[in-house]
Amino acid sequence: MPAAEWRARAHAHAERARALTGDAAARRARGEQHPVEDFLYTYYNWAPGKLLRWHPGVGVVLADAGERAGWANYVAVPGGVRVDAAALAAQRRATITLARDVLAATRGRAPQLACFGLHEWAMVHRTRPEQVRHAGLPLRLGHAGTDEVVESHRIRCSHYDAFRFFTPTAVPRNELQPTRTGQPGQEQPGCLHATMDCYRWAMKLSPAVPGELLLDCFELARDVRVLDMRASPYDVSSLGHTAVAIETPEGKAEYARAQREFAERADPLRAALVQVCEALLAAA
Repeated sequence: MPAAEWRARAHAHAERARALTGDAAARRARGEQHPVEDFLYTYYNWAPGKLLRWHPGVGVVLADAGERAGWANYVAVPGGVRVDAAALAAQRRATITLARDVLAATRGRAPQLACFGLHEWAMVHRTRPEQVRHAGLPLRLGHAGTDEVVESHRIRCSHYDAFRFFTPTAVPRNELQPTRTGQPGQEQPGCLHATMDCYRWAMKLSPAVPGELLLDCFELARDVRVLDMRASPYDVSSLGHTAVAIETPEGKAEYARAQREFAERADPLRAALVQVCEALLAAA
């Protein structure tokens, strides 16, 4: 790829990343946190600045890119510099294989649209006020009302990284018992957290993931997180969000529509990430 082309793409990527993460970076500088938007930086543990650096993906040689020769998982080759796919695959084979298996299996399943975001409710079931995860946000229906929603609904959470935060009283109410090792057989595309994890996998596969794909995954995860909290038991009106009242028929319908839209939006991203995994494994 000629220098003029890749430098232009890298510049456009950085500008897009700053637009997406600028508010979060400013909050970090002030020592502030946002319970909705900062989840992607705290839970996934990657600072906003991690998104600024553009990568071309596997197999692309960057001309006149000597400054990248010393970057981690890059290698100098005739004509320029490229991502060292073989070295990256040797270092992260287990992660790459798991990512491929989870992403490919998720694509092969029909979305399940009847969970209604009850995972967030199950995380505060039968808790005391001081135990609530987002202590700065009140519960929209109060503690008793929140418990009633959990206890009057069928809960079928398939995502291990949501299920592991269920309270002890909510765990036996889940019809499924997802595990880390069972992820490839459990994930399904209607799950909001599985969709957010497209960003997780993209970061774990970096720098093999093209920068544009990484930001597409991040932007999708950011939008999904907003729905996740709007449908949660928390009152997010102080943050400028309206509730998706999943305890009502209208709220359930709204949630399911959004689930389907996110699943459709995620599918081409999952497909592209699977291709990255396959390219890495082929280079090993």
